[in-house]
Amino acid sequence: MPMVFGFATHRRQQLEAEFLRIAGSMRQLGAERFWLAGDLARNEVRPDSGLELLIVHETEQPFHRRSDFFQTHLRPQVGTSFIVYTPDEFADLCETDRVIVEATSLSDEVIV
Repeated sequence: MPMVFGFATHRRQQLEAEFLRIAGSMRQLGAERFWLAGDLARNEVRPDSGLELLIVHETEQPFHRRSDFFQTHLRPQVGTSFIVYTPDEFADLCETDRVIVEATSLSDEVIV
C-alpha cells in the first residue's frame, strides 16, 4: 500500500470539527453524559478512522437500535458510531465494560 502523507491530519481535523458540532446538540437530544471514544480519543487517527461517542441516555430502545436516534437527529458528516447506554446500564457496567472503561479513562466527560 503506498504511503500518503497528510490524510491522517486531515481526517483528524474532520473528526474534531464534527465532534464539536455534535457536542453542541447533545443536551437538546437528552444525553445525560458523553465521552469521546475510539481512535480520536486514543490519538491514533488514520485516514479511515471514524468518530466514536459513548453516550448515557435514558431510552426504552433495545441496545442495537439506540444509535438510530442520534444518527437520525444529528446526520453526521463523517462515519460516526454512537454507543448508547442507559444510566442504569452505565452504573452497572462502568468498571467492567471495555468500551466504557476505555472511553472514560482516555477522555474527559463532555459537560452537557
